[in-house]
Amino acid sequence: MVIVICNGKVITPSSKKGENTDILIEDGIVKSIGKNLKIPKDAEIIDASGLLVSPGFVDLHCHLRDPGDPEEETIASGTNSAAKGGFTSISCMANTNPPIDSPSMVKYVVSEAKSSGVVNVFPIGAVTVGLEGKKLAQMGRMLGEGAVAFSDDGRPIADSKIMRLALEYAKAFDVKIISHPENLELSVGGQMNEGAMSTILGLRGIPRQAEEIMVERDISLAAEFGSVHITHVSTASSVKLIREAKSKGIPVTADTCPHYFSLTEKEVDGFNTFAKVNPPLRGENDRREIVLGLKDGTIDAIATDHAPHREEKKNVEFGLAAKGMVGFETAFPLALTFLSEEIPLNEIIGKMTINPAKILGIPKGEIKVGVDADIVIVDPNAEYEVDIKSFASKSKNSPFNGMKVKGRIVYTIVGGKIVVRDKKLLF
Repeated sequence: MVIVICNGKVITPSSKKGENTDILIEDGIVKSIGKNLKIPKDAEIIDASGLLVSPGFVDLHCHLRDPGDPEEETIASGTNSAAKGGFTSISCMANTNPPIDSPSMVKYVVSEAKSSGVVNVFPIGAVTVGLEGKKLAQMGRMLGEGAVAFSDDGRPIADSKIMRLALEYAKAFDVKIISHPENLELSVGGQMNEGAMSTILGLRGIPRQAEEIMVERDISLAAEFGSVHITHVSTASSVKLIREAKSKGIPVTADTCPHYFSLTEKEVDGFNTFAKVNPPLRGENDRREIVLGLKDGTIDAIATDHAPHREEKKNVEFGLAAKGMVGFETAFPLALTFLSEEIPLNEIIGKMTINPAKILGIPKGEIKVGVDADIVIVDPNAEYEVDIKSFASKSKNSPFNGMKVKGRIVYTIVGGKIVVRDKKLLF
């Protein structure tokens, strides 16, 4: 199949202003880039006038619930949702049922993704057997089946000795350990951020220190034993700890999620279970520091932490509700809406493309001759209200329903194949 994208403004992490140019795609590969390209007779032409052309987005942290709970999500529905959000490559966490803690489980995810997925799926293997934090899983063999990183996300690695061993093994394989920073002794039983709002609502709070203590520990271990990636950063002090570590040359990278730079704990008022996440939504000072961390490069990437839950897990008393929200289909518009006045567009794009790809060590997140044609075309000026009913995900647990945002995905191209056209899935 031959596709020519014409007249679009190509935005990449290295191009501050972007350039109006054409892209020729053939056999799934970017064949040429330039103005006034010779167009083959059999080519499908996409007129991208007035639109932005970007590398396909890369999500280094999501949950597909497969295997485990097909009512919440499957690899098919999850990748459909990712495609509608402009993601062409996603990395799914290991906290499935059963967990992705063995070569056979990694092989299962890879196989399912090839047969039913519409975007590239890169499994993240468990650090420990059964996510129990006691014994290291077979990291080398999981890498051989297609795992790209390791994490017990959903649970912290509480045992510092196990974390040290994991970092040392990962260093030997040149891959990342993705840390879920949570001190369970401080967070156990907590329902939201600890503060005035939790007191008003009568809910047990989760102190910021539950995250920050583990961030500090992991930075200390990384300084001696191997690089670490800290995921879903949510507090101001965590950002400051990571900034200081980077200034010292400690090998640490970090991501945050759109809900941490767009919402605060006030969203929980009224016992809104769709705003119940882990780590919890924090205060305005934290939200502001997250934005500054993204702006100055302390936070390397924007990840979705897409966490689907079926309605009966959310439509319950707040204390019984599951933690998490879906995120594929709102990530880019939230980033554009809440960050574009302070962070250049090419840097926002970088935090959703090449940066997460580099962290994972996968050859994605770029538009250049010879690479896979994973491309997203967006209308940056489209303004609309989020409508959860339109989500391709099986789950609709999003607190952003009805919010006015800008930036709509128009086309998503994966490996030279159009999977979203005019905002609609083709599969």
